[in-house]
Amino acid sequence: MASNAQQKISHHMDPEQFRKNGHAVVDWIADYYKRIETFPVLSQVAPGQIRRSLPATAPQQGEGFETILQDVGRLILPGITHWQSPNHFAFFPSNASGPAILGDLLSSGLGVQGMLWATSPACTELETLVLDWLVPALGLPEKFLSTCTGGGAIQDTASSATLCAILAARERATNYHSNRNGVSGTLCAYTSSQAHSSVEKAIQIAGIGRANLRFLEVNEKFEMKADALERAIEQDRSAGRKPFFVCATVGTTSSNAIDPVRQIGQICRKYGLWLHVDAAMSGTAALCPEFRHVHDGLEYADSYCFNPHKWMFTNFDCDCFYVADRKSLIQTLSVLPEYLRNKASESGAVIDYRDWQIPLGRRFRSLKLWFVLRHYGIEGLQFHIREHVRLAQEFASSVKQDSRFELAVSPPLNLVCFRLKSGDGSTRRLMDALNRSGDLYLTHTRLNDRLALRLCVGQTNTTERHVENAWKRIREEASKIE
Repeated sequence: MASNAQQKISHHMDPEQFRKNGHAVVDWIADYYKRIETFPVLSQVAPGQIRRSLPATAPQQGEGFETILQDVGRLILPGITHWQSPNHFAFFPSNASGPAILGDLLSSGLGVQGMLWATSPACTELETLVLDWLVPALGLPEKFLSTCTGGGAIQDTASSATLCAILAARERATNYHSNRNGVSGTLCAYTSSQAHSSVEKAIQIAGIGRANLRFLEVNEKFEMKADALERAIEQDRSAGRKPFFVCATVGTTSSNAIDPVRQIGQICRKYGLWLHVDAAMSGTAALCPEFRHVHDGLEYADSYCFNPHKWMFTNFDCDCFYVADRKSLIQTLSVLPEYLRNKASESGAVIDYRDWQIPLGRRFRSLKLWFVLRHYGIEGLQFHIREHVRLAQEFASSVKQDSRFELAVSPPLNLVCFRLKSGDGSTRRLMDALNRSGDLYLTHTRLNDRLALRLCVGQTNTTERHVENAWKRIREEASKIE
C-alpha cells in the first residue's frame, strides 16, 4: 500500500497554481508586445544554435514554472522571428491580436474535441454561425450559407481547404467511384503558373499526379489568362482526358494578382469543371465594399476559402472554407465506424464537421474568430484593412518617385513588389542587408524572371510610422550598395 504522502502527490498544476502561472504568462505576453520592436525582426541565430543551448535529454524531475518561463526569454526568444512585429513585411502576415489570443486560451482551457456535434454542440453551432456571419460581411454568394445548400467549416490552412475541394471535385467527376476503386489516370486539373504550391501538393496527395496539373500562362498583371484555360481544356478533351478541377487565385503569393474569376467561372460552367477560389490572403479585403470587386464572379465557384489568420487578426490557424453543395463534400469525406455512431448524427438535424475535413479531430477554433468579430466589429476590421491598403499604395508611390527603383507590377491591394533598376545582384544585396539589420524583414520573388522584393503591409500593429521607417531604411541601404 502506498503511504498517505505518496497518495497526495499528483504532479499536476492545481487550479491556484494555474491561476498564478497563468497571470505570469499573460503579463509576459503583454510585456513582449510592449517591447517587440526592440528585437531584430528576423532571428539572427545560426542553424543548430537553439538546440545546442538546450539540454540533450528531458528532465527526470519536474521544474518550477518560473524557471521555465525565464528560459523562454533566455533560450527561446533569440530563435524567434517576430511575426507580430509591426516591422514584419515578409511573406503574407500571420496575425494575432488580443481578442484572438484570449479566445484561443479559452479554447485550450476547455479542451474540446469537436469532431461531432454530440462531442460539444456549442463547438459546432458557433462555428456554423460565425461562418454564416462572414458570408454577407464579405459579399459572398448566399449559396455558401448553411441555411442554403452549402456552408462553411474552419480548416487549419488554405492548403487543407484546397485538398478537400480537389477530393470533392474528383469524386463528383467520377460519380464517387474513385474513393472505392482508385483514381483514373485520365483526370486533369488547371491553375495559374502563379498559384500557391499547395495546389500542386494537393494534386499529388489526391492521387491525380503532378503530370496531370496544367499550369496556365498569365498576363502582364500575372493573372491567369482565361483563354489559355479554355484552350487547355479543349486540348485535353480532344486527347481523351477528363478535365475536372480549376483553382483560381484571389491574391497570389508572388504579386497579389487577382485571377478573372468571372471569366474562369463561365468556362468551368460550360465544361462542367469544379471551380475552387483560393482567396487566402486577399479575401479579407472584401470586408470593405470598395474592394469587393476581388470576388466578382464568385457565384460560379463550387468552393472558396480565405484565411482570417492572415489579414483578419485571428491567430494561426484559421481558414474559412465554403462549399456550394455540402452533400458532395460530406459524401466524399465521410467514413462512419461504429464507435462514432450516435442519435444526434443519425437524426440528420446536426452538422458533424469531421465529414468536412481530412482529420477526425478538431479544435474549437471558432471561439477566437468569434472574439475577433465581436471585439473589432466589421467597422473596426474595415478601418485597419483600408489603412493597410492606403499605406501600401503610398509606399508604392514613393518607390516610383525614386529613380533608383521600379515597381515590378502595379500593386492591387497591400503588397508592393519592387526592385533596384541596377539588377538582381543589387536587389538581393539590398534585401540581405535589410534583413541582417533586424530593422525590418522582407522576402523576395521572381516576376518575369527578375528578382523582386515584396513588402506586405498587413501586420496587426503596423502603422504609418513603420512603413515610413521601412522606406527610409531601404533608401539608406540602397545608397550604400549603389
